[in-house]
Order: sequence, then C-alpha cells, then structure tokens
Amino acid sequence: MRSGPATTGAGAATTVAALVLVLVLVVASLAVGGYDISLSDLWTAGSAQEMFLVSRVPRTVALVLAAAAMGVSGTVMQMITRNRFVEPTTTGSAQWSALGILLMMLVWPQAPVLVKMTVASAFAFAGTMVFLGLLRRVALRSSVVVPLVGMMLGSLVGAVTLLLATRAELQQSLAAWRSGGFNSITAGHYEPLYAAGAVVLLVFCCAQWFTVAGLGPDVARNLGLDHDRVVLLGSAAVALATGVTGVVVGFLPFVGLVVPNLVSVLRGDDVRANLPVVVLVGAALVIGCDLIGRTVVFPLEIPVSVVLGAVGALGFVGLVLVRRRALRG
Repeated sequence: MRSGPATTGAGAATTVAALVLVLVLVVASLAVGGYDISLSDLWTAGSAQEMFLVSRVPRTVALVLAAAAMGVSGTVMQMITRNRFVEPTTTGSAQWSALGILLMMLVWPQAPVLVKMTVASAFAFAGTMVFLGLLRRVALRSSVVVPLVGMMLGSLVGAVTLLLATRAELQQSLAAWRSGGFNSITAGHYEPLYAAGAVVLLVFCCAQWFTVAGLGPDVARNLGLDHDRVVLLGSAAVALATGVTGVVVGFLPFVGLVVPNLVSVLRGDDVRANLPVVVLVGAALVIGCDLIGRTVVFPLEIPVSVVLGAVGALGFVGLVLVRRRALRG
C-alpha cells in the first residue's frame, strides 16, 4: 500500500479531477434529452420545468446512485475474495437476482417494489454464498479462472431464468429488465436507489475491515478481525446493492470490475481512501456511457448496458493482459 506526501498529493489530484469530470458530465446529462429545455425555462413554471424536475434530474441522480452501488460492490467483492477480476456480474450474483425478480413476476406480479427488492437481494445473497462456497472447495491457482467460474455459474442460472421466462411467455419483460436502461426513470420510480446509497455509506464506515480482510483470513485473525463475519457482511452489502439496482435499472455490467481496478492502480489498496474516488469514477463511467447511448442515434436511445458491455469487455481484456505482463515481469 503506497503512502507518503507524493502519493497523498497525487491522490488528492485524482479526486479533484474525478470530481470535476463528474460535475461536467452531470451538467451534460441534465442538458441532453428529446424535450428542448433552455436555461430560462428552468426558472419559469411550465411543462419544460416540470419535465426537467420529473425526468432529467431523477435520471441523473439514478445514474450516480447506481454507479456508486455497483462500483463499491465490486470493491468489496474483490477484497473478500482477494481477486481483482470479480464483481456482481462475473460471480453470478446479478443473475441470481434476475432469477428472484422473475419468480416474483410469476408468483406475485403486483408486488410492491420493497418486496421485489427484498427477494432480489435475498437471491443475490444466496448466489454470492454459493460462489464463495465453491471457491473454498475448489483449489484455483489462476486468478483469471475465478471469474470464469463465476461466469459459468451465472450462465447456468441465467439459462434456468430464460427457460422459466420462455415457458411463462415473459421473455420480453426479462429482456427489458436486463437491458439496464435509464429511459424509464422518473420521479417516484428511482427512490429505492437511495437504499443502495445507504449501502455505500455502510461500506465506507466498515472500510478498514474490508482492507484487513483483503490480506487473507490468517492475517485478519491475527489482527483480531473475525474474517468470516466480515465476508458475511460484505456479501450482504453486495447482495442488497445488486438487488436494489437490479429492480430499478437492471444490469450494469463491468462497472464493479473496471472502476475499482483503475482506482487501485492509481491510489493503492486502502478501501476507505479509495471509495470516494470509486464512486466518482463509477459515476463518470456510467454517465458517460449513458450520454453516448442517448446521442449516437438521437432521438432514439441505446441502453446503457450495451455501451457499458463494450467498454467493460475491453477493460476486462486489458486487465487480464496487464496482469499477465506483471506476472511475467
């Protein structure tokens, strides 16, 4: 873990740069839309002001909260598994969450959002426990194999979900949920994401525990930390963030993979010091991809998950190559 005046100064510069970038992107997100809104319209009561407050502001807030939740979830997953290539969508947690949401569509279609969030989070937690249990029982020497196992597990669960959706003729609803878009976000429909924001705050308060847990169970126990309880807490936090984000906006692939790794390269492995930057960089990534999706085929819109998938896949390949080069060096 790096430290010292030079590192502190570089870390502060990184934080300021990320904050400025996010502010610029937030302004751009508020300015882009199919409805023409001028600056003067914001101060005058009318349809333009109402559209701004009902649609654009909630969408931008949702982008920031969802990005923060997934970025922090990736950070926690990487600490408790001690692997740089895992996040909710590469460990099967998101796919388990999708299965829970589909079952709610079948059993209780009109269930309140709170119930859907609870069920989705419970399934995500169960999926995370299955993945962690599998890792404990299988000796995996390569860090690249670990996320591949998670992807295989997620693909299996996803296949079961698709089968159930096909038999119930819910493929379209499942595809719409998996698209990971923000075009339907309006006032009154994004507020559950504040629960994901609460998860981010909880992780920040317990950040030192996750930092120590990332040193391994033996070191953690020697330092007086109950490693198993920290893993359980981290898994619950990831499951809640994944479930809430999944219910409201759907899949956001690779955010929890690329962002924590990028921040770690720039700043080291101190979770508490990195979390604010993870939130900012994650917000910049998701808002930037959302702006690309909204402007490339304007006035139509490409779901943000499609753009994130392309960017994240390139980032994942880059991480694998960098990791391999570091091991050879």
